[in-house]
Parts: sequence; structure tokens; C-alpha cells
Amino acid sequence: MFKNVILPASLLAGTIIGAGVFALPYVFVKAGILTGLFYLLIFSAVFTLIHLMYADIILRTKENRRFFGYAEIYLGSWGKWPAILITIVGMIFVLTVYLILSVSFFNLISQNLAFPDIYKILIFWFFGSLAVFMGINRLAITEFLITFGIAGIILIIFGYGFGNLEQAVSISSFDLKYLFLPYGAVLFSLAGRTAIPALLGYFRNNNQSRLKAKVPIILGSLAPAFIYLIFIFGILSLSGTVSQDSVSGLIGRLPLSILGLLGGLGLISLWSSYIVIGRDIKKSFEHDFNFPQIFSGLIVVLSPLFLYFMGFQNFLKLVGLAGGVFVGLESIFVVLMWRKASKLETPDKILNKIHPSIIYFLLLVFAIGIIYALLYSH
Repeated sequence: MFKNVILPASLLAGTIIGAGVFALPYVFVKAGILTGLFYLLIFSAVFTLIHLMYADIILRTKENRRFFGYAEIYLGSWGKWPAILITIVGMIFVLTVYLILSVSFFNLISQNLAFPDIYKILIFWFFGSLAVFMGINRLAITEFLITFGIAGIILIIFGYGFGNLEQAVSISSFDLKYLFLPYGAVLFSLAGRTAIPALLGYFRNNNQSRLKAKVPIILGSLAPAFIYLIFIFGILSLSGTVSQDSVSGLIGRLPLSILGLLGGLGLISLWSSYIVIGRDIKKSFEHDFNFPQIFSGLIVVLSPLFLYFMGFQNFLKLVGLAGGVFVGLESIFVVLMWRKASKLETPDKILNKIHPSIIYFLLLVFAIGIIYALLYSH
């Protein structure tokens, strides 16, 4: 059970759980508890299906490809380059999200040190970029640090807020004005497609059938939603006014030592994620565009900072844009690719037929969300 289900499921869940969780308490408060829960429930199911679809695409395809390669096989040359651009630009926006969020965690550590936010961003950017540019290898410890950091923050916050849960449940349940606000943040928080190849590789490396991956994918896709709920109710129980990034509103609500610990854990997890994502973008430039290593590194290093100075400085709007637009587009590609791949007759599959109405529903939901996210980002 542990080896075949829990361990591979934790690989997926650990990848999903990240910076997006910090946007959820605020959108839950604005849109209403019931509205937020509805989004979390529906899209947990949606992304479980998206992750299963992507795993099914990999299993049905004889060639060992990346996301862009699958797009080229099943959607033609018109699909490959948009897939590459969507993924790369989306990941660069994610790096910008980490830059902005790093300020909040710095503030938890250095409450008595009043220096401009831009200095905090530049410190985080420098060390994150240095690691990416120097080509530090991606190690298993990186994923562990990410998961450990976020899990530690969630448990500490929930522990301190547990005695005041009545404050959380007293939040309004519905607000029509902010009905669509949770969309991008929830998508950003639940997407885990990038972990699916590693999860399937886990079974292959252990000389087991990759068809066993179905249950771990379902479990690993649903578990983050439960963990998010713990975090959300912990924040709502502690914070009188919930900030957009969740953690800023904790200042004055927790002991200084705990705030410092949260700040340290947060920075570690953000820094680890920043390195992993930055190196993935760099490799994509090198392999997909044949750019030189130095030039690829410079693009990765400078792009997030460029976006920040171009005005992309609002944490919630940036999360909504990255989730609503780029995760939405990526999910549409997965659905379209699966439609083509599902026509292949092969014993290596974990999904059979899916009713066309479900396919059209997914495409419609993501398309509407993309339009909303583009409008809201302005």
C-alpha cells in the first residue's frame, strides 16, 4: 500500500501543493465560503480527470516525448509551438508570482527592518537566479524541501487557529459580485500535470506495470484539496483581515518566533520551487529552441524581473492570470490530445471512453475561464 499507492501519490500531491495555496483564503473570503468550496470540489474532480488523461496519453504513445512532443504527434505542427510557448510563458509568470510572494515571507522574518520591498525581491531573485544560472542539479531533496516547507506552514497555522474555528465558519457563504474570482487561483493551486511523467516513471523504475498508476493519480490529485481546506480554515480562524497573500495578515496574530519560522519555511519552499521551474525553462530553451546555455540562462534570469518592472506586481491578479489563462490553455491541449490518442487501440491505457458531453464541458469551462482571466487581469 505504501510503496504502490501512498508514495507515488505523494509525488503528485507534493508537486501540486505550492504557492497557489496562499491565494485561496482571500478568494474564499471575497467569493464566500460555499462558492470557494464549490470551486475546490469541482476542479479537484476536473484535474483528477486531466491528470488521468495526460497519463493515458503517455501510456498510449510508444515514443517517449515531452508535453510539446505529444502536442506535435496528436495535434500536428500547429499544436507543438503553441504548447511550447504556453508552457514556457506560463512558467515564467509563475516565477514572477514567487518573486512577489517572497516579500511577504521576508516581512515575517524582518518585521523590524524597514527596507523597500524591491530590495527583498532582488535578494530572492539573485539567489534563485544564481542557482538556476550555475546549473545546480535537480535533486530529490528539492521536492522534499518544497513539500516540507508548505506542510510545516499549514500545520503551524492550523494549530494556532484551531481554537477559533467559529470565526472561519462565520464568513459569508456567497457573494455574486466575486462569483468568478476563485477560478484562476483554484486552477493554479490544483494543476499537477508536470508530475505525471515522474509518477509513471516511478512504477517503471520499480519494474511494475504503469497501469497501477490510476489510483495514486486519483489520490494524489484529491489530497491537496483536503490540505488546502486545513490551511484556509486555519488562516480564516487567525486573521481578522485576510490579506491577498494570506501570510501578511498573520503579523500581530502569532508570536514573533513563529512568524520567523513561517517566513523561513516559506522562503525555502519558494526558493526550491524557483530553482526547479527555472531549470526546466532553461532546458526547454536549450532543447526545443536550440539556444546556447548562457543565452537560455539569461532569459530565465531576466524574464521574471522584467515582468515585475512591467507592472505585473499584484499577487492575486498574477495567480489568476497564470492559472486561468496558462493552466487553462494547457488543460485544453491535454483534452484535445487525449481525444486523438484515445482512438488508438492499445492495451496500455488507464481510461476507456469518456462521454462526449464531459469533453465538451471541460473545453467550455476552460475557454470561459480563460476569457474571464484575461479580462480580470486588466
